[in-house]
Amino acid sequence: MKDVPDKELVLILDFGSQYAQLIARRVRENNVYSEIVPYDVSPDKIRSLHPRGIILSGGPASSYGESAPVCDKEVLAMGVPVLGICYGMHIGCQLLGAQVRAAESREYGRARLHVGDSSPLLKSLAESETVWMSHGDQVNDMPDEFISLARTDTCPYAVVKHRTRDFYGVQFHPEVSHTPCGSRFFRNFLFEICGCKGEWRISSYIDKSVEDVHNQVGDARVVCGLSGGVDSAVAASLIYRAIGDKLSCIFVDNGLLRAGEADAIKETFEGHFKADLHVVDARKRFLKKLRGVTDPEKKRKIIGHEFIRVFEDEAKKIKDARYLAQGTLYPDVIESVAAHGGPTAAIKSHHNVGGIPEDLGLELVEPLRELFKDEVRVMGWELGLPDELIWRHPFPGPGLAIRILGAITEERLDTLRAADKVLLEEIQKVGLYREIAQAFAVLLPLGTVGVMGDERTYENVIAIRAVNSSDFMTADWTHLPHELLGRISSRIVNEVRGVNRVVYDITSKPPGTIEWE
Repeated sequence: MKDVPDKELVLILDFGSQYAQLIARRVRENNVYSEIVPYDVSPDKIRSLHPRGIILSGGPASSYGESAPVCDKEVLAMGVPVLGICYGMHIGCQLLGAQVRAAESREYGRARLHVGDSSPLLKSLAESETVWMSHGDQVNDMPDEFISLARTDTCPYAVVKHRTRDFYGVQFHPEVSHTPCGSRFFRNFLFEICGCKGEWRISSYIDKSVEDVHNQVGDARVVCGLSGGVDSAVAASLIYRAIGDKLSCIFVDNGLLRAGEADAIKETFEGHFKADLHVVDARKRFLKKLRGVTDPEKKRKIIGHEFIRVFEDEAKKIKDARYLAQGTLYPDVIESVAAHGGPTAAIKSHHNVGGIPEDLGLELVEPLRELFKDEVRVMGWELGLPDELIWRHPFPGPGLAIRILGAITEERLDTLRAADKVLLEEIQKVGLYREIAQAFAVLLPLGTVGVMGDERTYENVIAIRAVNSSDFMTADWTHLPHELLGRISSRIVNEVRGVNRVVYDITSKPPGTIEWE
């Protein structure tokens, strides 16, 4: 854990929720610094950090199970306001004498919350609000020491408060965008209950991160991998501010980039950064390793391994290199490994999270590891990066390899690049690029029958994906105008050889992920 850059800190105890980082982000949206710690963090450690508030996250377990993760009961007796969310509510209530059981009627999805009692936690909420539920257990028997503040039709204790301790519990998930009143809910907890002032800013995080990088690496040389995206650009800019010309940047052309991207990256970084830039043409090396591979996890692991080895080979040419910098973000970490030692389930692996071989000989520097994408963009603006870098749509580390379902060949890469180029051109023409969080094309591993001219065809299918999201932990599909979709489809079918059908993905996250693989 980093030293807290100011005195206002809210700790999130992670019980395994996929949305623990989303809770942290909701807190930071209100200019209050937050960090995630394991659910079993010691009370002494918590006291040493002087938090203004504590939030117990949700989790996949049942609180009454034999191996259920449980925090120390002393956490509820520190005089610090505690908010339990879903599983966190169950644990807090159970530790304070309530009983939790399997619900007679489980709730998954939207529900109506009926506010029945006034409380600072529910300030400015209407008598009836839409909230997002996701639980099979709920509090059944509530001791007299608790007050029920709100209910749903099937959950009598949807929001509760302890009479003598500063503990609040909520059965729904205020952190997800599907709970419209969630932002007000968090503001109430932070400002009405915890007494926070909201004085934390990204600028203070920049100053602390620069200091941390300088303290970590000293006078040693740092190698930073550039992908052309905002994450690696901000990481490089931050490290350059800390150590100046001791930074060497490496850009690897792995043959899996979008059309014209390699040239654009070289032009951007040679012009913007004064740091030493090394360009490695590894296209043949990556495509050879990926030949015949169709499993998405194998693709990611192969690409991740090759990235490390390419960096290793190139870093050996850089005198005194001791550190490897990466633009790893919070969502990368939570979707790859159990968060901070907690029981969170892994969703997918990221090429830049974990798996760094011991024989690499370079120690990791990850200055953005505790940040979300929107925070990184703000940091990029603060650091003076150009708009085209800051607002560039996210591009996965494995590149087009995970946007081609099935085997990867030069021909299939060319097909996808051409289709993706059309999509982005049309979105930019109508001024929607900045309004969409991420848009891209996917090449599917199947053919469909079509008619082009007087001939019957059996060719490829391109799927179009466009989503809106502020944090990339959740996302909704973008309602692109039908006319725009028509133009995109028409251009792709007419201009991209080997494609005779275009479909549009209307799946949100959850239940889907943003990328297809």
